[in-house]
Amino acid sequence: MTQTNTTTGENMPDWPSRAWFLRPSAWTWFGFGLVLMVYADLAWRRRWMSDDGLIVLRTVRQILDGNGPVFNIGERVETNTSPLWTAVLSVFGLIPGVPLEWISVVAGLVFSVAGLFFGLDGARRLYRPPAFHGLAPAGALVVCALPPFRDFATSGLETGLITLWLGGTWWLLVRRMSTVDELRTWPVALVAGLGPLVRPDLALFSVVALVALLVLARPGRRRAVGLLAVAAALPLAYQVFRMGYYGLLTPNTALVKEASEANWARGWAYLVDLVQPYWLWLPLLVLALAAVTVSSTMDKTFAVLSAVPVVGAVLLAAYVIRVGGDFMHGRMLIPALFCLLLPVLAVPVTRVTVLLLVVGGIWAFVAAASLRPSYSVSPRAVGVTDERSFWSRSTGHEHPILAEDYADHPLMPSTLEAVRGVEGPAVLIQDYATRRWYAYPADRPYVTVAADSMGALGLLIPLDMRLRDGYGLANPFAAHSTALPNGRPGHQKWLPPVWELANSARLPIAEGGPARGEDVAAARSALDCPEIVAIDASVRDPLTAGRFTDNLLGSFTRGSVRFPRVATPPVVCAP
Repeated sequence: MTQTNTTTGENMPDWPSRAWFLRPSAWTWFGFGLVLMVYADLAWRRRWMSDDGLIVLRTVRQILDGNGPVFNIGERVETNTSPLWTAVLSVFGLIPGVPLEWISVVAGLVFSVAGLFFGLDGARRLYRPPAFHGLAPAGALVVCALPPFRDFATSGLETGLITLWLGGTWWLLVRRMSTVDELRTWPVALVAGLGPLVRPDLALFSVVALVALLVLARPGRRRAVGLLAVAAALPLAYQVFRMGYYGLLTPNTALVKEASEANWARGWAYLVDLVQPYWLWLPLLVLALAAVTVSSTMDKTFAVLSAVPVVGAVLLAAYVIRVGGDFMHGRMLIPALFCLLLPVLAVPVTRVTVLLLVVGGIWAFVAAASLRPSYSVSPRAVGVTDERSFWSRSTGHEHPILAEDYADHPLMPSTLEAVRGVEGPAVLIQDYATRRWYAYPADRPYVTVAADSMGALGLLIPLDMRLRDGYGLANPFAAHSTALPNGRPGHQKWLPPVWELANSARLPIAEGGPARGEDVAAARSALDCPEIVAIDASVRDPLTAGRFTDNLLGSFTRGSVRFPRVATPPVVCAP
């Protein structure tokens, strides 16, 4: 008994007449379930919390304590790149008795696995009904095999949310275009529009998905405008909030990393750093050939739906390469790679593709078992780094998750001792040559700690202490300083601690410490620059209606202000 394939016009077996264990659909779902369990297990075995993930959690703690979305009380600085991830953790943080670190780790893992599921089911719906012999989760093996996918699933960063949003958006788009299981269009537009809230650069994928939705759904002009309004409503509302509350057009992290500047050479090296160690070109070529062998029988809808993640991947990868990549191995390219894999996460099993799938499976086994970048065993963090391995070795914990685990880092005990020993308002700075801490009396009614690594320390010290880093993540002065020549990716800025003394310490500065009085005086003079005064006011002044309006209007130019990181009078701000 046969039935006709409505896409190809060919006769195909009437699979439902077979026993359930002989149906291709049963084997397809068995393969999906198996690969999802393998990925979840592999990611759980690599569970950890990155120091950058702990930075997010200090903001979450401030929100839960009623201090607003800030890193330091009284300073409106957006240290987190993903507003939606911060919001999700703030909601989950209401669960009593569970440490925020574990909430972040588990949520990231669940979101990562869910995103892979939606991607797999999207591929199943995309290839149905020509998959006569079921589908094999070939592309999903790449996700399982590559360490960056496993490591950043539970890193405390927004990677899991990105995977969920990318997979879910594509799944909704494919399902909406299915003639069998049609959805209303506006929920697809709403979810697709969330990209900038997941992470600003994901607006590129949002645009591609929304264009595809309009092309395939063919709404009238009025309805198209309505769909775009639905997609833009939440990101636009948050953007107005960001401009009025923080006084910037972008997250503060964009200033820290100089995201508007191009560094193609370093970005290309970052791409090679991911592709070369794992021979990544091989599975991508195999999967592309497998997709080509089955695409000739597909229609326009298949072509458009397949193009969405591919075009999105190219745009996302191009952006990462343009800004010069990152210091964490593979992390910033994970979204682009996942997009590229979406149409081939599952591939139809035919006589032609089976050999290609075997080759891909052999590569996945070899890559998962033995292929690693050369620096994965390095004890230092220089240039691009295997971040998880670095912190695992540095803290002495195979799975550093709680902030207390990071307290076992060799440099942390002296820092915590200095913080606990401070009496009254003060500025704590460190002599980086001797690693000794010095406390200087402050004019401001609180303790300010000038630090470098600030994630774990931010959770280990009281919330009413100010923690301001030289990199600029929580320090608006450092964020607006000029970049270091040939600085490490993601660490282009470094403002010396003397600026914190100029900002808060009581003059004159006592001799005998790492700071010289003339340097502090020069920095304090520089802080009187009108542009820097305006930046400080946008962050510290009480948030009245007038301040909100001034921040909003000033945000169009404030992000371009830069001043020399070394205070040599006269200091001139460079808009």
